[in-house]
Amino acid sequence: MIQAPDDFDPPVGQPIQLAPGVRRILAPNPSPMTYRGTNTYLIGDRELAVIDPGPTSQEHLEATLAALEPGQSISHIIVTHTHVDHSPLAAPLAARTGARIWAFGGAEDGRSAVMSELAQAGLAGGGEGIDKGFHPDVTVADGEVIEGDGWELEVIHTPGHLGNHIALALGDACFTADHVMGWASSLVSPPDGDLTDFMNACTRLRARSWSVFHPGHGAPIDDPAGRLDWLIEHRLMREAQILTALDQGPATARGLAEHIYTETPPALLPAAERNVFAHLVDLFGKSRVKPAGQLAATAEFSKL
Repeated sequence: MIQAPDDFDPPVGQPIQLAPGVRRILAPNPSPMTYRGTNTYLIGDRELAVIDPGPTSQEHLEATLAALEPGQSISHIIVTHTHVDHSPLAAPLAARTGARIWAFGGAEDGRSAVMSELAQAGLAGGGEGIDKGFHPDVTVADGEVIEGDGWELEVIHTPGHLGNHIALALGDACFTADHVMGWASSLVSPPDGDLTDFMNACTRLRARSWSVFHPGHGAPIDDPAGRLDWLIEHRLMREAQILTALDQGPATARGLAEHIYTETPPALLPAAERNVFAHLVDLFGKSRVKPAGQLAATAEFSKL
């Protein structure tokens, strides 16, 4: 995790113009996991798309509606993924506007095979909060284009942080939600998050030329390629740390997290443990480590 920039502190609930036809409204849900809060985006000039309406919040619902200028309406509500800081306000906003809700799917859609097996074996989520009751009106697929009044958003399936996670390309700008953020590295927490998928999605995004990333939390990222390179290198560094630690003998994800994340506040150590387990699952898939017994979050792992 990198230190968040101190200069990103926009007013809550007020629309900020980022580019022609692109505005951002900050939701009132700051936390150690969400930084200043969730970024909701308004796209278009007349009939607008709302990207990530945000958490359950009457205040944020009213702020989003108040951002509409004369002659504007909301035609599309697009959810990048079903964590509770991004999707729950979609239904209330749809009820107020008549707009349909677009997303990749429900809570478990897009989940990888290995993560499905872990979930079936009883591994629960790591506490990030899944909007299990979410159901879109329209499901979208990788490569699909959502068209509106004067705007087009290309869907890019970017699983890893969550199986149903998508990014949205508006020309050479990309709304990356929680896959790429400027204030911290993305959390990958099994069984909802899959590191193998995350790295593959980073590689896909890196293969394209972007002018800016608009993340789900934090400020715009003006060097998308550099940020992706950092994310990939950061994960490879964590992998190397885990393998080096396992040179000393078998260890659990918890033990490895305590050994590696020495500067992490105790309250965030469970999230760090999930990140380590995500790496161990990825390394297991690459035949570089093995668990003692079944693949599980509490298993002891050793190098191959």
